[in-house]
Amino acid sequence: MNVLIRIKNIIVLLLSFFFLMFGIHLLAGSFKMKNPLEFVMTLFSASFIILFCIVGILYAFFRLFPGKADDERNHVDTK
Repeated sequence: MNVLIRIKNIIVLLLSFFFLMFGIHLLAGSFKMKNPLEFVMTLFSASFIILFCIVGILYAFFRLFPGKADDERNHVDTK
């Protein structure tokens, strides 16, 4: 079961990187538009795509590389 979860997280990471590149390309292409309404709508949609991709990358990163549990940390104030 652990292997399936890792595969799912890797797929989320790869899709997030793909759509991040698509969002950056869309964002750069929005500055070449002549119509101001199309520019604003494309700019906001590209920013929204980039935002979701960053969230997907952070999700996959923290799932693939989890931090230490609270009982494993070395604290200075141990009793």
